Order: sequence, then structure tokens, then C-alpha cells
Amino acid sequence: MTPPPAQSATLGANGMPVPSEEPRRPPVLSVGLLGWLRANLFSSWLNTAVTLVLAYFVISWALGLISWGVINAVWDVPGTGAQVDTSACRAIRGEGACWALIGEKYRFILFGLYPFDEQWRPALVVVIFVALYVVSAMRRFWNRWLGLVWIAALTVIGVLMWGGVFGLRFVEQERWGGLPITLILSTFGIAFAFPLSILVALGRRQTSMPAVKALCVVYIELIRGVPLISLLFMASVMFPLFLPEGMNIDKLLRAQVAIILFAAAYLAEVVRGGLQALPRGQYEAADALGLSYWQKTGFIVLPQALRLVIPPLVNTFIGMFKDTSLVLIIGIFDLLNTAKTSIIEPAWQGFGIEAYLFVSAIYFVFCFAMSKYSQDLEAEFNRHRRR
Repeated sequence: MTPPPAQSATLGANGMPVPSEEPRRPPVLSVGLLGWLRANLFSSWLNTAVTLVLAYFVISWALGLISWGVINAVWDVPGTGAQVDTSACRAIRGEGACWALIGEKYRFILFGLYPFDEQWRPALVVVIFVALYVVSAMRRFWNRWLGLVWIAALTVIGVLMWGGVFGLRFVEQERWGGLPITLILSTFGIAFAFPLSILVALGRRQTSMPAVKALCVVYIELIRGVPLISLLFMASVMFPLFLPEGMNIDKLLRAQVAIILFAAAYLAEVVRGGLQALPRGQYEAADALGLSYWQKTGFIVLPQALRLVIPPLVNTFIGMFKDTSLVLIIGIFDLLNTAKTSIIEPAWQGFGIEAYLFVSAIYFVFCFAMSKYSQDLEAEFNRHRRR
């Protein structure tokens, strides 16, 4: 037999061999997934008990949801329109979901009463809106051309929704509905309310123009003191009474103005909070450089103030995106209201959960995208503050 190879040994100062030691590894229960679980979920008997109880409820709820939404669900029913047979859905009512409702009504939920054979136009409008959001979120496109892109895209959106040109059939606004209405109201609401809120916030902080400050204070406190429903009602019912005889403004435009005014009042207070949080030295440094008021505000004050209030700004945007559902009070059917209308037919009554879950998923996608983007934007702008 051949002897095992001799292990090399390190010689010490006295010439004697010193046994080599392998690097010691950390305990298995202190690193990795097991370490995280032990430190965060099972660090004590109380944490262990709470973790086990919550795990039981979460697993039970998840299994029930899978059973209701997947295993026992009905995905298709015979017939269409008025001839649809929903007996299979009613037979498992309470035990399984009736996703056949979504398959039958998804076009109505998404596009409302828009002509069926022309619904490719609002579908294309949704795609254009999403593309605009993606392009606007990329900082490399933040230049003067971005404004021109928005103008061109919004022009195309108007042509697609109205029609009447380029061989497109004209569709009146009364037949618009669903997701395009939600995107139109929220997009224009944010686009116009945000700059208006900046002007109002700056006006409220003015000391040299007390009349402007008083006007801004009255506007903010008045708008914030009433619910959005009251503003929509006044825009729909009261505002036309003050117009000259024979002059009429479309109800969608009136709702849009009400949403802009409502959102601008809340955004103005958020912006004012950022202005007040900015150190006084920034103002003094700008004055020392001899900058004018608008130069100081545009190049030094506003960029820093808005960076400080990114989370509450986006929170207000998300709230406004969801508040568009209140336009039902003036007869405009957005995404949530078309879902509510889709279950009016006797054959589909009692299956509202499926319709609301469908639109909830759409709302969640847009709201989560705004939230995630705000987190990334805040982290990027505050990168220089990290130590």
C-alpha cells in the first residue's frame, strides 16, 4: 500500500511545525435563510407563538382562496349575451368563483358603451397612456422633447377616442367609459394639478403680497373643507347655471376641472411642507448669489423641496387615481362603475365579487407601479446622502 501524502506544515519561529487551521465557518443557524428566520420570526417564545398563529391563518386563507378561485371555479358557461346559461355558476355559488363573468363582460368593463367593433381604439389609447408613463419615468427622456411627445400622444388619443377624421367613426363622449376614462381623468388631473399646486404653495408663503397669500389660503382651506363629491355635483349642476344662455361645457370637462382643483389644494400643502423643510441657509445662499426670485425658486428651492416630499406627493397621486371612481355621481362611467353595471343583468346578479376583484387587480397594478417608481426615484435622489 502506498502511504498517504504527507501534509505540509508551517514552521514556527523555533523551527517546529505548526499545524495549519482551516477558516472557521459561521454557525448554520446564524446566517442565510435559517438565520433570518431565527432572528426575525423565532427569536423568542412570544415571537414563535405569534408566527405560528399568523402562519396558520395565512395558510388557511390561501388554501381557501385557491379552492374558491382556481379548483372549484367556473371558467366558461354556454351561451352568450341574453342567452347565457349561468346555472353552473349558481350551482357552486359560495364554493367557487364564476370567472365566466369576466370572459363575458371584460370588454364592457374595460371600455363601457364604446361601439363594440371600434373598441380597438380605446384599447390602443390605453397602450399609448402606458407607453407615455414608461417613457416619462425614464430620466434620460427628461428634456424639452418630452413635452412635444406628450402633446403629440394626447392629440392621437383625442383623435382615436372622438374619431370623425381619417375615416374613423365619430363616437360621442356619452359612450366613453371604463379604463380610458379613468386614465384620462387621472392623467390630466395630475398634469394640471401639480403645477397649479406649486403656484398656490408659493403664493401661500408670500409675505410681500398679502392679497395673493390670502387668496391662496382661502382656496386651499375651502377646497379641503368639502368632499370631492360636492365639487363634482357643483360642477355638474351648479356651474352650468352661471354660463351664458346657449353655452354648454361637456360634463367630462367639468368633472376634470373639479378633480384638478380638488387635487391641487391637497398637493399645495404637500409642496408647502417641502418648502418649509428646506434649511434657511439655502435661501440665504441663493440671495447671496444675486439670483432673482424665480431663478432662486426654479433652480435651488423647488428641486430640493420636491425631492423631500416625493412619498406624500405620490400618495396623493394614488389617491386621486382611485378617486376618479366618484364621477359616477354626474353620469360618467369609469372602470369601477362599468364593473358595477356589468352585473345588473339578472343572469349575472350575485357575482359582484369576481367583477370587483378584476378591477381591483387593475387598480393595484397602476397604484403599485406608482409606489415602486416613487421608491426608486427617492433612493436615486437621496443617493448622495448615504454614508
